[in-house]
Amino acid sequence: MSLQVDSFLHNDTETYTHVLHSGQGSAAAIIDPVLDYDAASGRTSTTSAETVWQHVQQLQLDVQWIIETHAHADHLSAAPYLRDQINATGRGSQVAIGRPITDVQGLFKPVFNLEAGFATDGSQFDHLFQAGDQFQLGDLTLEVLAVPGHTPADMAYVATDGGQTAIFVGDSIFAPDVGTARCDFPGGNAHDLYRSIQKLLAYPDDTRLYLCHDYPPKPDNPAAERRPHQAYTTVAASRQHNIHVRDGISEDEFVSMRQKRDATLSMPRLILPSIQVNIRAGQLPPPEEDGKRYLKIPLNAL
Repeated sequence: MSLQVDSFLHNDTETYTHVLHSGQGSAAAIIDPVLDYDAASGRTSTTSAETVWQHVQQLQLDVQWIIETHAHADHLSAAPYLRDQINATGRGSQVAIGRPITDVQGLFKPVFNLEAGFATDGSQFDHLFQAGDQFQLGDLTLEVLAVPGHTPADMAYVATDGGQTAIFVGDSIFAPDVGTARCDFPGGNAHDLYRSIQKLLAYPDDTRLYLCHDYPPKPDNPAAERRPHQAYTTVAASRQHNIHVRDGISEDEFVSMRQKRDATLSMPRLILPSIQVNIRAGQLPPPEEDGKRYLKIPLNAL
């Protein structure tokens, strides 16, 4: 058996969920699962997550970890749903994120005026990884790599089996023709992102970088539009062709570009519902007096 990754694209948010394993019946991790959310009706569903769960069952995988690379601003997490499905089989699974999630919780608790009892210590998650942590997933070894910049809490997960290396990069670097993640959210920093990406690009050329998102560019000529979506790129392709951080682009050049570009970007369509759910480890807000759950929309806050 060897390192294997099965990737599932959530078309509405162009987000990838990755299932890391080493073959039939092996230990596994699910990375960045997505909960379907319709902003117009406020309805959630688990259709996309069910597809991932069915795949896990077909391969008889032992999902030991559900990992969030960061607190996403463009989709709601399906981690609680998947953990419930796994636990119902008698096998335990932990929802994990990087320890700096506490910084993100502290930043956003006042933005949403969350309830006084909302803890900013990361206790909503089962486990908080620190940079440098190593852990086993069956035959696979994983190392946790801090890659702040998009948010202070972004972590990458480096998986090896002795012969292959795959890195789950979250929102840091994207496909070469897309570039890099934005840095204008609270706690973001373009200098940090450049340095984080240099850590990733220091790995061997054939290292696969598994993407959290892919946004194929839309050229003036529709016939030239790049399809399909890419679940991963490589270090070599990124160093040679990434439009933002290929070899030869300095930190100052990157920061200038990133700041100018970020100033033109609108907020993600689902940032307000996503952040307040994802800093709760994917749990919806607690019910109010009428038994219903409500999301908050702070006006003129972002």
